[in-house]
Amino acid sequence: MCSVGFRGARFAGTSWGNYSSVAFLELTNVWQEYPDQVVLERLNLMLEAGEFCVVVGASGCGKSTFLRLLLGEERPSRGRVILDGKPLRDEPDAARGVVFQRYSVFPHLTALANVLVALEFKQAPLTARLFGRTRYAATKRAQAMLEAVGLGAAAARYPCELSGGMQQRLALAQALIAEPRVLLLDEPFGALDPGSRADMHVLVRDLWRRHGLTVVMVTHDLKEGFSLGTRLLVFDKVRHDPQAPNAYGSRVTYDLKLRTNPLTPMTHANRAAALRLASIVPGHAAPG
Repeated sequence: MCSVGFRGARFAGTSWGNYSSVAFLELTNVWQEYPDQVVLERLNLMLEAGEFCVVVGASGCGKSTFLRLLLGEERPSRGRVILDGKPLRDEPDAARGVVFQRYSVFPHLTALANVLVALEFKQAPLTARLFGRTRYAATKRAQAMLEAVGLGAAAARYPCELSGGMQQRLALAQALIAEPRVLLLDEPFGALDPGSRADMHVLVRDLWRRHGLTVVMVTHDLKEGFSLGTRLLVFDKVRHDPQAPNAYGSRVTYDLKLRTNPLTPMTHANRAAALRLASIVPGHAAPG
């Protein structure tokens, strides 16, 4: 078992329910460099199917850059990213869904149309339009997905008529309807009030279990990470040069296995490790 004192450690796979222990997302010696800055360096990481991996760290440490690499919006400067035994495609595809902190839905479409258009992009990438029986079947699937996220009664409403929490539910429905292998969450609940945030935690955990997803979530809330995740990664710089502060990038400095089953709480040992970690990671509060 990994402890909070192990840097860049890995842990053995687990399985429960429909989750397999097959490692299918792997980063090998990944660097992300720009002309004036190194953001990430020496990332060596293996994620297994069904993990809920939470990424925390100080602002500017490369968490969102890491997600963009997994999404395919950016290519690594060095190293490789492997998904299910094959090099990761250089552009986003249906295998990777994403939900951002900002409400990434189409304001001119109803809730139902927002979910339906995700299927249209997947099934008809050139025209983004479905017709006849195919459209009828897709519309039924979209309505069922809205029901699954608690928006069945809001199908005809526009995003401006929905609360913040409802818009994030819609964004989740839009991402999940394409049946991604990996769901990427970039601080998806940061703009929500505490009540809506708690509701979204329950929803995401339930959808993750039911859909057999592998989830990678970036958050600034360490307590949220301990509550939702099965694994927690801390990104930070381990090398510093006062004369050249951008010369070195972040890497995984702590890799903590929180639990082996998504339904069980953390063990006493892991909770103690979490409390120690909270005192180390800047800008994060200890879990309750």
